[in-house]
Amino acid sequence: MQLLCNRAMFSTAFSVAASAVPSRTPKDVLRNVFMTVGANGVELIGTDQEVAIRYQVSGVTTGSAGEVLLPTQKVSSILRELQCDQFEIHVDNQTIMLKAANSKFRLSSESPQEFPPVAEFGEESFFRVPAPVFRQMIRRTSFATDTESTRYALGGLLLEFAQGTITLAATDSRRLAVATAACEQQGEPVIPTRTTVVPTKAMTLLERSIDPQAEFVDIAVHDNDVMMRSGACTVYSRLVEGRFPRYRDVIPKNGNVNVPLPVGPFFAAVRQSLIVTDEESRGVDFHFSNAVLALSSQASAVGDSRIELPIEYDHDEVRITFDPKYVAEFLRVLAPETLVDLQLTDSDTAAVFRVEDSYIYVIMPLTQDR
Repeated sequence: MQLLCNRAMFSTAFSVAASAVPSRTPKDVLRNVFMTVGANGVELIGTDQEVAIRYQVSGVTTGSAGEVLLPTQKVSSILRELQCDQFEIHVDNQTIMLKAANSKFRLSSESPQEFPPVAEFGEESFFRVPAPVFRQMIRRTSFATDTESTRYALGGLLLEFAQGTITLAATDSRRLAVATAACEQQGEPVIPTRTTVVPTKAMTLLERSIDPQAEFVDIAVHDNDVMMRSGACTVYSRLVEGRFPRYRDVIPKNGNVNVPLPVGPFFAAVRQSLIVTDEESRGVDFHFSNAVLALSSQASAVGDSRIELPIEYDHDEVRITFDPKYVAEFLRVLAPETLVDLQLTDSDTAAVFRVEDSYIYVIMPLTQDR
């Protein structure tokens, strides 16, 4: 089997497939990227058997067909160091030869027959979401999951479909992120009746792998797994077991005060408030009064700080304490020019940040006698 490859294109595709390869696994075969060459072109596959990625490679010229396992670490290192525009891959039995202008590498390979099968996207009925929109939805929710929780459902993103809409929700029980968008139906997909929770890893891999030129993400949900396809990339994932919290119940219906906050200046103030905090006193007091938001923090081993931000505010004073890291992670995924509407009730009730009608972020306050 012989291939002439564009180095930049092949390297990009290989890094995408390699992102699903586990760093630690008792199954040595999973440490490889599976490459298949056939009538449909060249495809690279990586998997840890819970999550898998298929990626169609562009910029390859070949008249061959076959399969081979590419050792992930060695091939990644070679591709990173090559300086040429093109290189060749020659495969003979279980020996791989990579040749560039002034370089030649010979690698041994395991049998491709040992690699576990990975499902292909073959559905005719599925949900379709604009790719830039879905990418943004993942970025706006995935950071709120709890990957270390023993409650497995908190380590994933809830995927919900309704008539004409799609919703992603994520929570670690201390904060909640919910993003909603319009979606289309291709064919006659069935709206899942059971809770659909996708591992954070799968969603993050998809978000990083979506081509900027891709138009749509196609999503097909089954009883135990989900398939998501966008351009050259297809992500397969098993679903997370466990019950996802009834997240709509924790969103306060109405607040006493609504405060418009521009993301750029607000994020700068929050970042400054993080400087004088430590693990023992990580809370920052947010004091709203007389057209000013004052952020105050104090740590016995560090010192104290007070940052003031002019805002539109002419209501009764409200003082509420947040973990500033939770506020910063929310603001980080928004454009600086975005206007956020903060809904406050009192110092003990969850605060709600809203961005238009498509994005909600809820934070539980800390006790002020911490």
